[in-house]
Amino acid sequence: MSERTAVGTRDFLLPDLGEGLSEAEIVEWRVAVGDVVTVDQSVVEVETAKAVVDVPCPYPGRVVALHGAAGEVRPVGQPLITIEPLDGDDAPDPHATYREEERAGSGNVLIGYGTGHGGPGRRRRRPRLAVAPEPASTAPAAVPAVPAGPPAPTDRAVPGGSSTPPGSLAAADRDSEPARASGPAAAPLVISPIVRRLAKEHGIDLASVRGTGPGGVIRRVDVEAARTAPAARLAAVPDAPDAHVGLAPTGDGDVVVPLTGIRKVIADKLSRSRREIPEVTIWVDVDATGLLETRAAINTASPDAPVSILALLARICLSGLRRYPQLNARVDTEGQRIVQSAGVHLGIAAQTDRGLVVPVLRDAQRLTTRELAAALAETTASARAGTLPPARLSGGTFTLNNYGVFGVDGSTPIINHPEAALIGVGRIVDKPWVVDGQLAVRKVTQLSLTFDHRVCDGGVAGGFLRHVADCVEQPALLVANV
Repeated sequence: MSERTAVGTRDFLLPDLGEGLSEAEIVEWRVAVGDVVTVDQSVVEVETAKAVVDVPCPYPGRVVALHGAAGEVRPVGQPLITIEPLDGDDAPDPHATYREEERAGSGNVLIGYGTGHGGPGRRRRRPRLAVAPEPASTAPAAVPAVPAGPPAPTDRAVPGGSSTPPGSLAAADRDSEPARASGPAAAPLVISPIVRRLAKEHGIDLASVRGTGPGGVIRRVDVEAARTAPAARLAAVPDAPDAHVGLAPTGDGDVVVPLTGIRKVIADKLSRSRREIPEVTIWVDVDATGLLETRAAINTASPDAPVSILALLARICLSGLRRYPQLNARVDTEGQRIVQSAGVHLGIAAQTDRGLVVPVLRDAQRLTTRELAAALAETTASARAGTLPPARLSGGTFTLNNYGVFGVDGSTPIINHPEAALIGVGRIVDKPWVVDGQLAVRKVTQLSLTFDHRVCDGGVAGGFLRHVADCVEQPALLVANV
């Protein structure tokens, strides 16, 4: 974790942030050269291929060097920050024993994974638009907010998300102590890169926004409120292409974008899924009128604890997996066996501006429907903010994907390896439907199930999908199975 230099300073090395990640990009320094830091104080915010993470320093002292600028990628095991002890700090380091164990692979102060030593550092930037220069105290906008999907009767959230009012996203803006500012005292207090990006996208001058967070920190809800104030807007100026975005355009207009970061993780995982899993997709149209009516009745009875359509769909899927556990499984190719999981670790496919992520609700079968709704709202908000730890983005056993928010009816989604199945939900729209022999207008959606043909045959997959469809059409059937 650290190395002592000849002059008594100590290099804090970038720790392993979990899940085998070998590098991280610097998003924002929380300290500057000359600052005094305490044990476990957050000194830098970094972004991995999976999440945005605050990195704490394991010992106190004065900052004498920062290794890397915002936007630079640092390998795990390379120097991140150099600290010199203050007067009286030459006593034995209470963290020394722990760091020695860490070198041996015992763990790490952030996540609990062993650290490694990477190769030489290098500079690399993710594709992003150039931003206008900001005061030294501000942070680059690294994690943009999720764009709103097209109107649909299903919840307006990222795929797999539940509807959440703008005010409920404040927790994603991390109301913590403001970052140390090195600019003018009047500089706006903004912690979240998402808030900065949102303000820029809507031409809002942050200096004109009144922060409602602790200490006057500007939160996402403050920026949303400022959108209705014309005086807060700046003149819209088109951004110039970032000099670090891939290669320069060629003569015929081609632009080359590096396949790095989360895009590379997504590409590798989906390619592996298609290579290894013999997948089959089946689908069925269903009348969701009864499900929408059930949700409305629940929320009318308890408006203080609303339940989303996604939460009801999750509850139905959990009921189906209890009846058909073959789909809550994975194939162990090395051991030549199929492993059916004891608990349902429900993955929720979420589209963010960083890319597709699948946060996981562990042991979802233990949650009530209201608890599912609350957990889904919190999880999707954190996914949008990029604040979920890597451990929350892996280990799923079954995935629910709500692509209806994009205004599409169906899909043949790729299974999230190494899971064995994924169910997708299209938009809910008015369509003609036969009810008791009469033509009527009903709320109709399409359900699609992609499954690994190694774990089961069509009978099991069809039985599961039919169970889900029946419960969507007649929610009363769900009560009989939970």
